[in-house]
Amino acid sequence: MLLDKIYYIVNSLEGDYAYLIKEDDASGERKCVARALLPPEIAEGSRLVYEMMEYSMV
Repeated sequence: MLLDKIYYIVNSLEGDYAYLIKEDDASGERKCVARALLPPEIAEGSRLVYEMMEYSMV
């Protein structure tokens, strides 16, 4: 599970935090992540992948 890729969509950007939604999550529960941990070029609607404890753009 640790090495699995998890795909997210940036739902919203609020100050120093981004709210992400899993692509395959029907409930739409948002995950709050500090923007410092994300690529600087993200925008609302960006697609990210979480792999090896890092976020990157897809």
